[in-house]
Amino acid sequence: MPKFTRRDFLFVAGAVGAAVVAARFGLGWLLNSGKLAVLPTQETPMPSSPVLVFASGYAAANHPAIHAFMLDETSGTLNPHGSFAGIQNPSFIRVHPNGRWLYAVSETSQATDGTPGGVYALSFEREPFAMRLLNRQPSGGDWPCYLQLDRTGHWLFVANYGTGSASVFPLQADGSLGEMSAHVQHSGSGPNKQRQEGPHVHSVTLSPDNQFALVADLGLDQIVTYRFDPNAGTLSRQGETRTRPGAGPRHLAFHPNGEWLYAANELDSTVTLYDYDAASGTLFEKQSLSTIPADSPENIIADIHVSATGQRLYVSNRGHNSLAVYDIGVDGLLTLVSIPNCGGNWPRNFALALNGKFVLVANQYSNEVCVLPVLEGKEALGAPVTRATVGGASCIQFA
Repeated sequence: MPKFTRRDFLFVAGAVGAAVVAARFGLGWLLNSGKLAVLPTQETPMPSSPVLVFASGYAAANHPAIHAFMLDETSGTLNPHGSFAGIQNPSFIRVHPNGRWLYAVSETSQATDGTPGGVYALSFEREPFAMRLLNRQPSGGDWPCYLQLDRTGHWLFVANYGTGSASVFPLQADGSLGEMSAHVQHSGSGPNKQRQEGPHVHSVTLSPDNQFALVADLGLDQIVTYRFDPNAGTLSRQGETRTRPGAGPRHLAFHPNGEWLYAANELDSTVTLYDYDAASGTLFEKQSLSTIPADSPENIIADIHVSATGQRLYVSNRGHNSLAVYDIGVDGLLTLVSIPNCGGNWPRNFALALNGKFVLVANQYSNEVCVLPVLEGKEALGAPVTRATVGGASCIQFA
């Protein structure tokens, strides 16, 4: 009989773990591009090393507004690693998967700043840390507030909140931005006369198969679906999903299985689950829950993320200053776990550490990034283990 080695044992253990996850969330989740994800086991611990993190915020162009830190994934400590000045209000950033390029909006408008919105391309070196500006392109509207890369890493999407539009830019071989390849302009209004007087595109989310771009328009109470051509970088309108009047959809997050989409509705402080039809890009509402207690003060939602395991959902509350945490059932339905404090004031964007042990929160009004430990059970999140100063903190990205 062949000898059953320790290596054989680890392979079987990983396969069993994968089978358990497949049973819970679907085989399609594991079969990403035809490759089975072999899960780490207790016998093969993943090594821990400092991770590069970027945090950006609202600041004048002559002040550092993009900051680099090294995160110790064991302790949650954030150590300053460098910074960059030269961009006004880089309120949202996106790191390219190659770990060498970073893109930033300049959230400005013609009316308030004398300059329409822009988007910047930068390159960076890790050791010694350095950032270099590659180029800038007009974003195609006012107050650009969100960036997304397509699944190939060749196209950058920009959401222009102020003028209610979305744009697409090609990435050149050196990481710089080419000329705009697509621009879609929304029109209309919603019932909230102060916040929905016109279209306000707040985010662009690519479908798992890269076939559709889902554009959340806070001003229209719509998630507009566009078919995306990854060869030409163009968008063609496919349809729209209407939310409840006055909901104000802001950010979207797909579950790892690609079958469910969660929407953070800024204006009515709710999170909505949709079943997603990959063939048509169509959404079907399945559940909607509040993200705050019934007796809460005025609140607006900011960001939303699903854990890498697909077992929990997090949504940030500005005003209530908390993160609503939900368990995700086998059918995608949400069950509220708790609504712990965010550690600061006005949690805008947040990010989940790659090892799942911490949540990093950009607290805009307290000018800091707080690192919160992830806990089991009803506690969900602990008190901050680290606070790092970032003026007007608004976005966090792992590199």
